[in-house]
Amino acid sequence: MTLRPLGRSGLQVSPLAFGGNVFGWTVDEATSFSLLDAWLDAGMNFVDTADVYSRWVPGHGGGESETIIGQWLRRSGRRNQLVLATKVGKPMGEDKVGLRPAYIRQAVDASLKRLQTEYIDLYQSHDDDPSVPLEDVLGTFGDLIKQGKVRAVGASNFTAERLKQALDVSERHGLARYESLQPLYNLYDRKVFEDALGPLCLERQVGVINFYALAAGFLTGKYRTEADAAKSARGASTTKKYLNPRGLRILAELDEVAQRYAATPGQVALAWQIARPGITAPIASATSLQQLQELVKAAQLKLDVEAIEQLDQASAETA
Repeated sequence: MTLRPLGRSGLQVSPLAFGGNVFGWTVDEATSFSLLDAWLDAGMNFVDTADVYSRWVPGHGGGESETIIGQWLRRSGRRNQLVLATKVGKPMGEDKVGLRPAYIRQAVDASLKRLQTEYIDLYQSHDDDPSVPLEDVLGTFGDLIKQGKVRAVGASNFTAERLKQALDVSERHGLARYESLQPLYNLYDRKVFEDALGPLCLERQVGVINFYALAAGFLTGKYRTEADAAKSARGASTTKKYLNPRGLRILAELDEVAQRYAATPGQVALAWQIARPGITAPIASATSLQQLQELVKAAQLKLDVEAIEQLDQASAETA
């Protein structure tokens, strides 16, 4: 698998990142171990998680995903094969939220303990925290890098304006800088990223690891009618946004391109993103080895100019 540079971080990552939100939520420990082994065995090396995964599950307190990854790392001994990304900032209970320097230092130590590792390759601000000066946030991240706890830092859910401010602060004061951005981006959700965030990331050499790469499963073709969507809680949540003429037009073109390439709509949707200027590694999840192999095939699929243009036109927000 050909690796890609992640911004100016020096990290080299596979063209897809495995989304670790499923570990300890929809995937048990044993299956999680199998998925992680298979991911590395397939030549992939990038896994993204967060301290808050999966706090939304009744009875969970957060840290479940990191804990499972840590158990796997201890048993597998494959830490040097993995580029491991996690995040800080989402509510973890009590006063554990945001990007205050004292909390970042507390949170990174908790993540390192759960992950059973001495360092995190990519440590990300899960959300912007305007209540804390950027100088303080980036200065704290810089300290973690100097201490060897973190190799590089990234941002998630930032606006273009705030990301630019952060990059300017880093440059002006010689502080650690956000080497990656984790935005919402897929064939359906294009506008916000392409209008401002994408050009900024290209100009400033910031890697992009976009989430919801398959639009919560919609771009796999699983949900084509309201009846389809009603079959699962996740599907129901996508109905209003994606089940409309534009969404169905995208699916129709995905079907056509997929047939031409003997692929699936989901594989084509991911391959389109991997080919986009500035995109480093879309994030996608799998809950079975079969689904994981589908992701690996997507990373190997090269679309021609005609197919990319066809999907561009079908998904254009003004079409």
